Amino acid sequence: MNKTYNIYCDESTHIENDGQPYMILSYISTPYHLLKMHNKNIRELKMEHFYRGEMKWSKISKSQYPFYNQIIDYFFSNDSLNFRAIVIDKSQLNHAAFNQNHDTFYDKMYYQLLNKKIYPDATYNIFLDIKDTYSYLKAKNLKKYLERDYQNIRNLQIIRSHESELMQLTDVLMGAINYKLRGLNKVTAKNNIISKIEKLCGKPLSEKTSVTEKKFNRFFIDLKNGN
Repeated sequence: MNKTYNIYCDESTHIENDGQPYMILSYISTPYHLLKMHNKNIRELKMEHFYRGEMKWSKISKSQYPFYNQIIDYFFSNDSLNFRAIVIDKSQLNHAAFNQNHDTFYDKMYYQLLNKKIYPDATYNIFLDIKDTYSYLKAKNLKKYLERDYQNIRNLQIIRSHESELMQLTDVLMGAINYKLRGLNKVTAKNNIISKIEKLCGKPLSEKTSVTEKKFNRFFIDLKNGN
């Protein structure tokens, strides 16, 4: 029987003119049959640390560091959890040259995030974080793009991040990459989390990984050279 995987997607500083240098799209994936276990374990960690509400990169502080430190350990100690991110330098954007707008580009980049990571011997449930009133349309467009090449997408829908522990974890890992790339370096607890991730990854978050990297895959898209 084919395995089913759940994929929890999120994005950061993805608005075209938000004044931020990078657009990042990312996901965490897990086998469907292990989802309840991960949710249970993460919620127990929250209770252990008296942590309330959603996990978010923006919430990391000195007082919350022990909890987030343990969350990072949890992610890297579980082979069934995998992360992937693509990074776009927004200074390279030139939508007019490709006869597109930013919404179309957004759809294309989400396709790039998932393309070649969907395998024919499995089925997939894909979840996107709801951001605005256009999220439903974006999900519909992405499903249309994916179904041109893949017939094993069982479900693609938007949800609110508070409904998913793994979507929240996606935000944390993606936030670490964005913080590192922007050179913010202001919050000691965040710097320590980044150092921990880099130690466990074996290389800086500002560097791309091999295409075959499964645990913490990072791909920097060069729009000028088309790759």
